[in-house]
Amino acid sequence: MTQRKHAPVFVIGCHRSGTNLLYDTLLSSGGFAVYRASSTVYETLLPHFGSFSVTRNREKLMQAWCRSKPFRRSGLNPELVRDKVLNQCRSGGDFLRIVMEEIARKENASRWAVYNPDNALYIPAIKRDLPDALFVHIIRDGRDVSLSLTKMQGLRPFRWDRARHLFATALYWEWMVKKGRTYGRMFPGDYLEVHYEDLVRRPHATLETLGNFLDHDLDLDRIQSAGVGSVRKPNSTFASEAREDFNPVNRWREKLSQREISMLETLIGDCLEELSYPLTSDRSSIGFDPRVNLMRILYPNYFSTKLWLKTHTPLGRLASIDVLEVRESHEPAVAQVSQP
Repeated sequence: MTQRKHAPVFVIGCHRSGTNLLYDTLLSSGGFAVYRASSTVYETLLPHFGSFSVTRNREKLMQAWCRSKPFRRSGLNPELVRDKVLNQCRSGGDFLRIVMEEIARKENASRWAVYNPDNALYIPAIKRDLPDALFVHIIRDGRDVSLSLTKMQGLRPFRWDRARHLFATALYWEWMVKKGRTYGRMFPGDYLEVHYEDLVRRPHATLETLGNFLDHDLDLDRIQSAGVGSVRKPNSTFASEAREDFNPVNRWREKLSQREISMLETLIGDCLEELSYPLTSDRSSIGFDPRVNLMRILYPNYFSTKLWLKTHTPLGRLASIDVLEVRESHEPAVAQVSQP
């Protein structure tokens, strides 16, 4: 059993919840291998290539991966990695371990962490492959996440819901958060929730809690001095704001209308309150809208069905492998809701 201070760390959470910031905070603390690319093993590689226990699948994986930008960013010897993957890899966890341990060895780092918000959907599979894995789930106010996702057109609603884009993203946030929490609580000793607002407003206390969980020294001064990625330059959809005015917390209060806020709180209010985010409106005062009520039923079921089809049927083979080329940064493309 790997000592906790050397255990792999998975940064997870809904897109636009601060996963970039949390991951770069860990990299800035020292001791972690610095690899600024997203991990798409469970989300894309396994569904596309199939089980890594099959030799032919591993061969096809390495043919594609060794030509990719994520591989080039690793700086690894292709022949060394190819040999280890072909001879030692039998699972997604094996692939991550081989690649990340080689990066850590090259950088003389004591441990590694990987970043991909969508790994929140694969916690049981990751834990099965890597029993020592630790998960840090960063959670942000769903109203801010919905605002950010909508602004960047990160999630495409069905045609008939284009005017209700904001509400579709809110339901996506709720679905992602609930999935991550449900799976994470299956492994309570190895799962920690961190609120984005606490990381921004109360960094000392938050980093102390996180450091104790990871058994890692997260010194704020050292983190700010190193300033890897979004620690130095925020990864924001509102980057045009002046640096001195930059405040990513409760932006929804200024950017959304009162009706939009009320409708959001009607849709996801129970989840917001469960996460200790206070509501600002009387949900009972909002008139019944059958279209929005249908969204509440349709979208979570659609997200879950799409995930099941991708991971349990040949549909996963259609997963676009272009992701290996287009994801230059470690910010994955946001999940898209395909239009029927």
